[in-house]
Amino acid sequence: MKVRFAPSPTGWLHVGNARIALANWLEARKRGGTFILRLDDTDTERSKPEFAQGIEEDLRWLGLDWDESFRQSDRIERYQAAAEVLKKKGLLYPCLETEEELNYKREQRRKQGRAPIYDRGALKMTAEQLARAIENGKSPHWRFKLNTRTVTWQDGVLGNRQVKLPSLSDPVLIRADGSFLYTFTSVVDDLETGITHVIRGEDHVTSTGIQIDILEGLSGRPNRIHFAHMPLLTDSEGGQLSKRLGSVSLRQFRRDGIEPAALTGYLAALGTSNDPVAAAPRGLAQSWDITRVSHSPARFDTKQLLALNRKHLHALAFADVRDRLPEGADEPFWLAIRGNLDLLAEVRDWYEIARGEITVAPQPDETALLQAALQSLPPEPWDETSWPAWTAAIGQAAQKKGKALFLPLRRALTGEDHGPDLKTFLPLIGRARAASRLQRAIG
Repeated sequence: MKVRFAPSPTGWLHVGNARIALANWLEARKRGGTFILRLDDTDTERSKPEFAQGIEEDLRWLGLDWDESFRQSDRIERYQAAAEVLKKKGLLYPCLETEEELNYKREQRRKQGRAPIYDRGALKMTAEQLARAIENGKSPHWRFKLNTRTVTWQDGVLGNRQVKLPSLSDPVLIRADGSFLYTFTSVVDDLETGITHVIRGEDHVTSTGIQIDILEGLSGRPNRIHFAHMPLLTDSEGGQLSKRLGSVSLRQFRRDGIEPAALTGYLAALGTSNDPVAAAPRGLAQSWDITRVSHSPARFDTKQLLALNRKHLHALAFADVRDRLPEGADEPFWLAIRGNLDLLAEVRDWYEIARGEITVAPQPDETALLQAALQSLPPEPWDETSWPAWTAAIGQAAQKKGKALFLPLRRALTGEDHGPDLKTFLPLIGRARAASRLQRAIG
C-alpha cells in the first residue's frame, strides 16, 4: 500500500485537511504501507514557504510522520514529458478561446437548453490556423479529450460510484502561460510514485472520474488505483465548514491549547459509530477501519472536542506535561489544578494564582468573616488537612457555613468564584500570600 496526503501550501491546515491526512496515515500504518507527503505548490502566486513549513509543523504536532516527501514545483520536467505523451496520442489539444468567448459559448448553450460544456470547437482548428495564431502572439491552453464513456469504480467509503464523462467539459490541463493544473499533476505523480490508494474528500468525486480517464490515457492500461472519498465535515449546525474560518485551523487549536491526542481521537471517530477516545495516532491505528465511515457528512462540534480535551487533560500524569508547564510548576501543583482545566493554556493563570501576585477586590460585606479567617490562619506546614480544619474554625467563629462561608474565602484567596479544590490548592498559595490576600480583601 502507498498513500499520499497532498495539501496546497496556500494557507494553514484546516481540520478537514487534518482528517484526510490522519485517515491516510492510519490506513498506511495499519497495513504496513508507505505514507507520502506531497506539497501541491504549482500555484506559484498563492503558494508560500511559510505555509509549507506550517503544514509540516502542524502534521508533526498531530503526531503524523511521513516516509517520503516532495514538492510538485520540483517535478515540472516530468509534467512536461507526460504532456508530450498525451499530445502524441491526440489526447491533449490546443485551444485559443478567451474567457469571454468561452462564457459566450456557455450562455448560448444554456439558451438552447443544452449543458454549458465546452463544444470542442478547437478541434476544428487546422495546424496552419494554430501556427498563424501563435505567430501573431497568441498562446494556447491545452485540454484533455475525455472519453465518451461512464467511469465507474468501487469507492472505499461511498460504494459504487460513476462519473459520466460526456456530461463534462474537456478539462484544461495546461494554462496559456504554460503552468500545469492539479487535475493533471496529481495524476502524473500518483502514476509515477506508485500510489495504490487515494483517500480524499467527497468534493473530488467528479475529479476522480476525470483523473481515471487521464491516468488510463497516460499509462495505456486500466486504472489500478483504489479510491475512497470521505464525506465533508460540517459545522455543529450542519452548515458548510469553511476552511477560511481561523477557528478551525490547526494553528488556532494549537494556540488555544487543544491537546493533539484529543484532536486526532476526535477526528478518527467522526462519521463513525465509535465514541471518540483521545489518543495519539499510533494508538489509533489498529482500531482504524475506513469502511466504518458513514456516507453522510460528519458534524465537527467544537464543544464535543473541548469535552474530550477536558477529559484527556484530567487524566494526564505530571510526566506527560512537565515540559509544557510554567517554570517551577511541580507535580503537586499539576495534580491540584488539572481537574479544573478545559485547555492547557489555562495552567499559566492558575500558576500565577498559586505562586504570583493577583488582584484581590475588597469585600466590605464580608469583613467579619475575613477577619476571623485572618485571625485563625493556621501555622505552616500546610497539607490537605489544613483547609477543612481552618474553615471549620472560621465557620464556628463567624457563624457561617456552605456557600456563605466558602465563596468569600475563595474570592479572597484566588480572586475567582470557581477553581480547584482548596484542600489541595491552599498549600500551594502558602501562608504569607494567604494572609496578604485576606488583608486586601478586608480593605
